[in-house]
Amino acid sequence: MRFAVNFCFFILTLSAFAQEEISKKDSTVVKIDSLYREDQFYLSLTYNRLLEAPEGFKQQRFSAGISGGFVRDMPINKRRNIAFATGVGFTYNNYFQNLGITGDKKNAIYTVLDPKDFSRNKFSQFLIDVPLEFRWRTSTPETYRFWRVYGGVKLSYLLYDTSVLKNATGKLKITNNDDFTKFQYGVYLATGFNTWNIYGYYGLNDLFKSANTATEKVNLNTLNFGIIFYIL
Repeated sequence: MRFAVNFCFFILTLSAFAQEEISKKDSTVVKIDSLYREDQFYLSLTYNRLLEAPEGFKQQRFSAGISGGFVRDMPINKRRNIAFATGVGFTYNNYFQNLGITGDKKNAIYTVLDPKDFSRNKFSQFLIDVPLEFRWRTSTPETYRFWRVYGGVKLSYLLYDTSVLKNATGKLKITNNDDFTKFQYGVYLATGFNTWNIYGYYGLNDLFKSANTATEKVNLNTLNFGIIFYIL
């Protein structure tokens, strides 16, 4: 009789333990977020190419750009692999070239220079960005390693700019040149797998709103391409 009582007690204890384990497993399953979002920080590194250049214009050295920010993901289908996204970020672009900028920020003078006439010439821009993005991916609630194609329009506002010309007579620096276009916009595309993605941006409007050499109007726009990283 004592054996039977002990055996029943053992079975009840084992059953309770098994139910507890099942409950734990169930709670683990519930923790999977079926309403996940790909809210992400991003960082991109690019090579910057200038297009629609005036006659005699040449880029010098390696013109680089860096940008970073945060985007909010807004899925639009049940599987949550198609989404819109928007956010805010910052971009810093350097452009080494032979378009000399002299004078001052309100009355700048533009001259296509012979590379022998200067040791350094560049202009740079610091912008705040608002991306408007459409997203397709192969993600699921269980994995963060997936293929993606993200693209859209980036709206940017120029916060600060500077140009530097260094030659035999000295160094001339101009900041916040009035001729630069304050509001800039363009299209971009990012595609790849997991962390590594290729990235390209094409500016749809000119970097200068009003700039002329002695013979023609300066109509520079930008093509930036490189890599972009997404960090959850």
